[in-house]
Amino acid sequence: MDFSLSVEEREVRDWVRTFVQRELVPLEQEVLRRERAGRPGLTRDELTELQLKAKRSGFWGVQTPEEYGGMGLSAVLTALLEVELGRSFVPFQFGGSADNILFHANAEQRERYLLPTIAGERRSCFAITEPGAGSDAKAIRTTARKDGADWVINGEKTFITGGNEADFAMVFAITDPEKGADGGVTCFLVDRDMGWRSEYIDTMGEWGPASLIFEDVRVPERQILGELGQGFALAMQWIGRGRYLLPARAIGACERLLGMAIEHANTRETFGAPIASRQAIQWMIADCGVEIEALRWLVLHAAWQVDSGMDSRHAQSVAKLYGGVKANEIVDRVLQIHGGMGYTRELPIERWYRELRLLRIYEGTDEIQRRTIARNLLKGHVKVGGGLG
Repeated sequence: MDFSLSVEEREVRDWVRTFVQRELVPLEQEVLRRERAGRPGLTRDELTELQLKAKRSGFWGVQTPEEYGGMGLSAVLTALLEVELGRSFVPFQFGGSADNILFHANAEQRERYLLPTIAGERRSCFAITEPGAGSDAKAIRTTARKDGADWVINGEKTFITGGNEADFAMVFAITDPEKGADGGVTCFLVDRDMGWRSEYIDTMGEWGPASLIFEDVRVPERQILGELGQGFALAMQWIGRGRYLLPARAIGACERLLGMAIEHANTRETFGAPIASRQAIQWMIADCGVEIEALRWLVLHAAWQVDSGMDSRHAQSVAKLYGGVKANEIVDRVLQIHGGMGYTRELPIERWYRELRLLRIYEGTDEIQRRTIARNLLKGHVKVGGGLG
């Protein structure tokens, strides 16, 4: 069993680490200033400029297949990349990507939606969550009624990432109430200029999701993505596309935070000695170090399963659950080590504190992950002690 990184993996990791240090970290104070004034941390033009800088070095479409102009990186490499991006809270992601279900587009849809999205010319959002249908995705109430050659969509979606910026949405609606989720839900590609609107949702963090309102929005038959009635299967593909990447980014944040805690512990003195000499501080540092390493291997194990063509859903749920819980414990310890200064806005710890809290909620709450893990164990889908097989 070889845990070492390949030459390619080290090169990719080191390049992204350098990019983060040179291009993103210097922007942090300005990003904080803007966010605290109620403005986006990066404008769309600034994000595009950063993405194009990365593109000039070949970093474009990280997981996009090479035939579409992307890098086609493995799951393990992508996880390593996300760890490095997590070292800064500047809201950056590499360009050239499209939601995985957009690759189900037909020839006409590829030209209108998939290729422009990969090129960075269009922006999409995934719209399934509703006020009464969060973790229980099968409980959606948005409807699409057939009217001649068109479908008429009515309903509301909520907590939609990118919904305020998107110019088209992948909207999941009930097309056959009698069949329910299995055969009765369809995905539609709906341009904003077809009539839907978005409303900003203010949150405790800097994530600015949207509510999407559909009132008699008329879309032609050609806007169906995939097949009529098979939308729920597409939704599950999207939801399970890379859950391991969320805790991967948290690893980078936790490593940066732990570095801050170590530096502070070695320089801050109380009663004539650095607080690093206090056992209470030492134990917090030790626990953070152990948990970061444990999370790293949970994430990489899940990514390895993806690359190996295995069913990685259980491993991804384990990594997502552990990562969400432990990242929140780690940032809390780091704040505690910094004392009153950690609670101020002079340091970015409170910024990470708010951001990492979301990890326990979105793309599957802690409770949903525990339900999945327990069900797999109780029903024998996963054998105790068989995690490496």
